[in-house]
Amino acid sequence: MMSRNPNRVVQWRSGEGAMDLKARVALSSFMFMLLLFSPAHAFYLPGTYLHPYHKGDKLEVKVNSITSIETELPYSYYSLPFCRPPEGIHKVAENIGEMLMGDQIENSPYKFQMKIDQNDLLACVAPAMTENDVKHITQRIDDLYLVNLILDNLPASRLIRQKDPSNPLRLTGSPIGFKIEADSQHYIYNHLIFKVLVHPYDKDSGSGAVLGTGEGLDTMPVATTQNLTGTYMVVGFEVVPCSVVRDSKAASKLNYQDALPPSDCDPKKPYQPIKVGQEIVYSYSVQFEDSSIRWPSRWDAYLKMDGARVHWFSILNSLMVISFLAGIVFVIFLRTVRRDLTKYEELDKEAQVQMNEELSGWKLVVGDVFRAPENPQLLCVVIGDGVQILGMAVVTILFAALGFMSPASRGMLLTGMVMLYLFLGIIAGYVASRMWYTLKGLKDGWRPIAWKTACFFPGIAFTIMTSLNFLLWSRGSTGAIPISLYFTLLFLWFTISVPLTLLGGYLGVKAEPITFPVRTNQIPREIPPQRYPSWLLVLGAGTLPFGTLFIELFFIMSSIWLGRVYYVFGFLFVVLILLVIVCAEVSVVLTYMHLCVEDHRWWWKSFFASGSVALYVFLYSINYLVFDLHSLAGPASAMLYVGYSLLMAIAIMFATGTVGFLMSFYFVHYLFSSVKID
Repeated sequence: MMSRNPNRVVQWRSGEGAMDLKARVALSSFMFMLLLFSPAHAFYLPGTYLHPYHKGDKLEVKVNSITSIETELPYSYYSLPFCRPPEGIHKVAENIGEMLMGDQIENSPYKFQMKIDQNDLLACVAPAMTENDVKHITQRIDDLYLVNLILDNLPASRLIRQKDPSNPLRLTGSPIGFKIEADSQHYIYNHLIFKVLVHPYDKDSGSGAVLGTGEGLDTMPVATTQNLTGTYMVVGFEVVPCSVVRDSKAASKLNYQDALPPSDCDPKKPYQPIKVGQEIVYSYSVQFEDSSIRWPSRWDAYLKMDGARVHWFSILNSLMVISFLAGIVFVIFLRTVRRDLTKYEELDKEAQVQMNEELSGWKLVVGDVFRAPENPQLLCVVIGDGVQILGMAVVTILFAALGFMSPASRGMLLTGMVMLYLFLGIIAGYVASRMWYTLKGLKDGWRPIAWKTACFFPGIAFTIMTSLNFLLWSRGSTGAIPISLYFTLLFLWFTISVPLTLLGGYLGVKAEPITFPVRTNQIPREIPPQRYPSWLLVLGAGTLPFGTLFIELFFIMSSIWLGRVYYVFGFLFVVLILLVIVCAEVSVVLTYMHLCVEDHRWWWKSFFASGSVALYVFLYSINYLVFDLHSLAGPASAMLYVGYSLLMAIAIMFATGTVGFLMSFYFVHYLFSSVKID
């Protein structure tokens, strides 16, 4: 049978009403801002609102896209010849994050009644399989695709026995079928045994308002938690897939949810083969079991953090790097720079003139250190975009660490990132415009700078995403961004990001420019020959920031590409802060080294000194592809992986490069403002 079971976590939000996408986006934006600026009384952030059920109430299982770590290409559940629900297929309304993730949630024929056990219910008798059906379903089985089932916002999980029976391995998703190599025959799991864990309502489970993030943000008032005695809450959802041979002719005479002959899923009995012309009987059973798990803790089994010691090791490793670099910066400031400045200021004017002839190092480039760099427009644009990306990352990870963007709220993380990026356009425009005003000393030209800032990184992302989208469209994957989402993102970009970026540019040019402490010579100073190429130092500088994040990067890559849930945002936030500190220190040290060898072209070098960490991130992603995703099937999956990795590396370069540049600018400005020389 299947030799391994890939781990996959899928979440579903509450609420099933259809709503126009733009209206939902506007509502989500409004509620997101309301959350930022108004207090909310809540006791359980990660998840949707409490949903109590009386005995006999209807429960309905949802299905999401089928997924596999072998291809990374999600497909619609009903792209395979599975049972359709009697009332027809209905899609659940989606937010931006879910669409970008390739989720496609729909109803299913699996329906229960709370606290009523039912066995061997008929789901349907699928029509005779065509040759095309057999080809598709066997290919999905070979690629280890999983069916993702969801009940009351909980993904279905499977418990796999290990050596220690008291600690079974929990995997999410149910395999479609399996192949027995001995007879080269594929078999399908056509009978599902569901176990629903329930917990009776108690006062502690429903006290206070409960914040949810399903359709935007939902709240449950305190008043609604009354008179719920005797109700139950779903706290667990497990599935056991079986392959059972049933008489299709006899089952065809029965109605939906009629009882079939009992089956015990005995592995010694024959399995249901997949053959052309074969009619397959799909059935299911459901068992309810009382559980001591309380509703606020029901996600703990999915969000269980492994490898805490590794995360702490990553942080301690980063602290050691920071301490080492801080020592170097301390020596530069207190011993070298301060000593030279103190000695220089104690001399009289004649001695200063004589000393100027004997000066060396950074003191010789005083008349060129603030000379405008090459491509100043591009520098201003990337710094503006870098501030926007960095602000988005910090706020998103902080909110996720506080629980506002947990995996229980499907798509909320990506939706929050998109909305934050749009609203932070005002900061990007301000920084880019003011930097341009500082470099050129002219107010003219801020509009092109603001427009380019608003378009540069989004243009790169749009180009990469469109190229990958054509690939996904050609494969019929649900991971392809629908054309409606393209227009929605363009609408949001034109109505939120661009106006705010232009407003920020206007405010930036109205602010006072940063004055340089020394005058720039008309004729640039010749740079002496360097012993080592400067680009070698720039590339080497990126290894230190990479050493800060590479351990956490492994967990993030595993979460994205191996379907493992990532929920240690507290560790990630700490690592992000440490990364910012290391980037700032590395850039300062490298800038000082360039100035000491009389190289005044520090602007772009300070940006790439810390931004070069993106190169190592991209190389690490290729290494991860070769050694950890070596089973990735087909060139389409590899191209998809490389495309997304490239986009991630570019975003990291903009953010980390901006940190290094701004810190180096402050360092150089502070250094030469202390020099008493005309």
